[in-house]
Amino acid sequence: MIKKRVEKMITLKSEREIEGMKKAGAVLAGMHIGLRDIIKPGISSWDIEKYALRYLDENGAVPEEKGFEGYEYATCVSVNNEVCHGFPRKGLLLKEGDLVKVDTVVSVDGYMADSCWAFAVGEVSDEVKKLMEVTKKALYLGIDQAVAGNRIGDIGHAIQSYVEDEMGYGDVREFVGHGIQPTMHEDPMVPGYGEAGHGPRLKNGMTITIEPMVNVGGWQCDTSAPDGWTVTTMDGSLSCQYEHTLVVTPDGPKILTSQDPIGDAKYL
Repeated sequence: MIKKRVEKMITLKSEREIEGMKKAGAVLAGMHIGLRDIIKPGISSWDIEKYALRYLDENGAVPEEKGFEGYEYATCVSVNNEVCHGFPRKGLLLKEGDLVKVDTVVSVDGYMADSCWAFAVGEVSDEVKKLMEVTKKALYLGIDQAVAGNRIGDIGHAIQSYVEDEMGYGDVREFVGHGIQPTMHEDPMVPGYGEAGHGPRLKNGMTITIEPMVNVGGWQCDTSAPDGWTVTTMDGSLSCQYEHTLVVTPDGPKILTSQDPIGDAKYL
């Protein structure tokens, strides 16, 4: 959820900070896991917000998006051609075949984690399945580049080369990943596109988010919504997003918001 960029110093996190962020990440991952049983045809996107609020409260977490620059909700719930920052809405009923992205930032005892996950509503089309697969693979291609000594551009280049050059999809430019902790948005900015060998150098102890947003059509987005927040694809095509918070370590990138201890074993 980046609307403004404020220059800040890049900080390297201590073991204590990383452990705190790991606890926050576990709560956030648990929320997304729980949503697998909540998201189905017929519920409203507001039901997602209600579930998230209840889950976070029961697990001692604070929804950091609520109140950020006037945003009123704990979650962003973006559906189909909505790229990001969609409001949870009481009147928006999810239907069979929809693609839903749920993004939120939480803190536990002052330590933060940020993650977005995509969900298929009921049975979805092959187009939706492929878009979800491509976007998730793009996330992990970016994560694999998050090693000490590499540069931020290596992450974006890996994502863009796959999304655009190999798959022919649109790789969103307007919204990017970022550093995280002690606030929601820290430097460095982490674009899902870029030039290999360029940008700030990654160092052990850096905590960042990687969050590719991938459109079936062009990468351009429409940011002119009257609500000032909801972003849609310019051409009306479907959009998908996955995001993890991770830390750069001597043993490679370690995911702090993992939902899959088996599949993510090498990142834990």
